[in-house]
Amino acid sequence: MSVPTYRPEELLINIFAGLLDGVGHVAVGALSPIPGCAALLMQELARQKGNDDVQVSIIHGDANNPFTDGGRELFDCAGQGRIGAFFLGGAEIDGEANINLLGVGPYPDLDKRFPGSFGSAFVYFVIPKIILFAPEHSKRVLVDKVEFISAPGTSPPEVHRPGGPKALVTGKCQMSFDATAKRFTLVSTHPGVSVEDIRDNTGFDFDVADDVAETPVPDAERLQLLRGVIGPKIAKTYPDFAARIFD
Repeated sequence: MSVPTYRPEELLINIFAGLLDGVGHVAVGALSPIPGCAALLMQELARQKGNDDVQVSIIHGDANNPFTDGGRELFDCAGQGRIGAFFLGGAEIDGEANINLLGVGPYPDLDKRFPGSFGSAFVYFVIPKIILFAPEHSKRVLVDKVEFISAPGTSPPEVHRPGGPKALVTGKCQMSFDATAKRFTLVSTHPGVSVEDIRDNTGFDFDVADDVAETPVPDAERLQLLRGVIGPKIAKTYPDFAARIFD
């Protein structure tokens, strides 16, 4: 049986949707069309199973955004324990799941400055399932130690922390995260990618599962759902992305 042709973005959306299975409320930050599609896909799959209670909040535009006061309402909702999953990225991510959203180079005289952390340290602490996303899988992004910690991946035992990282998805693989060991574990590689390729392009050490799988690709039915249902929904928020990926 031939494998349907899919775009890399559709593979990532499919992975994220699987990681979101069972979450009651998913929030997605600004400029995040791939996580946004995944959240809407997970919601649609839940509806097909008779569950109409899954909530998706995309904090970009107003089409899928229930908030009227921007980030403040999102942070209130997260602090009250009413968000189950969120996505975070970083200019740098290290092997202990610390993320750097501030810039690179010796602080405070950074060589390159980014927009900033924008509440990442808060949501990292309070949202139970944080999925880290690094489209570029390289030693430039996945580093041994971040140059500035915008949000720490783990905290001392005495720190109350109901939230934290559970997975890392990149353009090459999927990893799980063990907060106790402070280490990632490679669980699957995307089609055509080897474990050696992951090692060669990752700046930190990681564990390898005994049975590293090949990341499941979206089948024809899933692609039809993405292109026919999710595409028009995300187009209300990210029209250029929808036109490029789903048209």
